[in-house]
Amino acid sequence: MARVRTSTSVMRRRQPARVAATKAEAVHTHVKQEVPSPEPEPKPPTKRPRRIKTDDISQIKPDTTPDPPFKSKQTPSTVSLQARKLKLYTQHNHQSPFPTFPHPTPEECNLALRILTSLHGPHTRPSQPIASPTVAGCGASPSVLDALVRTILSQNTSSANSSRAYRSLVQTYGTTTTTKTKTITKTSPTLQWPAIVSAGQPVLEAAIRSGGLARVKSRVILALLDQVHARHGIYSLDHLHQAASADEAMSELLSFKGVGPKTASCVLLFCLGRESFAVDTHVWRITGLLGWRPEGATRDETHLHLDVRIPDECKYGLHVLMVTHGRKCAQCKAGGGRRPGKEAVGGCPLQEAFPVSGEDGGENGDGDGGKG
Repeated sequence: MARVRTSTSVMRRRQPARVAATKAEAVHTHVKQEVPSPEPEPKPPTKRPRRIKTDDISQIKPDTTPDPPFKSKQTPSTVSLQARKLKLYTQHNHQSPFPTFPHPTPEECNLALRILTSLHGPHTRPSQPIASPTVAGCGASPSVLDALVRTILSQNTSSANSSRAYRSLVQTYGTTTTTKTKTITKTSPTLQWPAIVSAGQPVLEAAIRSGGLARVKSRVILALLDQVHARHGIYSLDHLHQAASADEAMSELLSFKGVGPKTASCVLLFCLGRESFAVDTHVWRITGLLGWRPEGATRDETHLHLDVRIPDECKYGLHVLMVTHGRKCAQCKAGGGRRPGKEAVGGCPLQEAFPVSGEDGGENGDGDGGKG
């Protein structure tokens, strides 16, 4: 009996050890089950498709189905802006918005014209506008619509950039020949307006990318084409060559969204052969240095003021020569030695003739910025 008890007690003593081992194994198994599986290796980043260079027109393939014609949106703010633009012009087209500001006088205009002519040579208007196939220019085209588009391209950029953009338009869309009118005896190539409209805004934006502000300008150009066709049934404004007066032509040009006083004035001066004094960045700067505009005058007010004060026979020559002088004269170009309200620093005959400058000769940029 003692052996049996001994054996039984031994078995009882060994049982807890086996139970403990079983529990330990269970715990070990449980721990193994809780070990998280290794995270999958991160996928390599998806390679973004190569962006086509927007100045490489040959790589841009428009959809096979043509886009619907671009439609300009006449919002209340747009209509209000156009109304204000026309109202300002009609109020001051024969009277300066600053009737008590005495400059420039006719004598001052003729003096400045003589000095600039002696520095840069005479500039006379050609008998008929000549459209360059490589240079955009500002309004220099017998086609009024072509002149408008060239001037829009010239806004807020250099002549080299706007000309590059115009050449790209010719390469992208091709040209056609304008018909002769009573005032135009020579034919002239002009852009294919229906092709521009049917190709859509993205293609036009890419075509003029090199000129700067391509998105804004492409929308302005398409809106202009839409307005012209809706109003006249064709892509042409050549009827303005027969306008009864410069005021009549100016009023219609300003009625289009995206065409401001500077753009319209350039078309009057260089395309329609009418007397108008356009104010670009060089003219703005130099007339400010000469004291020909009052302090605080806006660009549009300056145009209205100078268009009244400057004699008609001086407008073409003064505009062209001031642009030339503003590019070449070290003292009068942007960043030159003279500052508003200061004495002339010497070295420029034009500044020496007008020793004390105006209050405001600063830079406000060029063109209309696409605003109507």
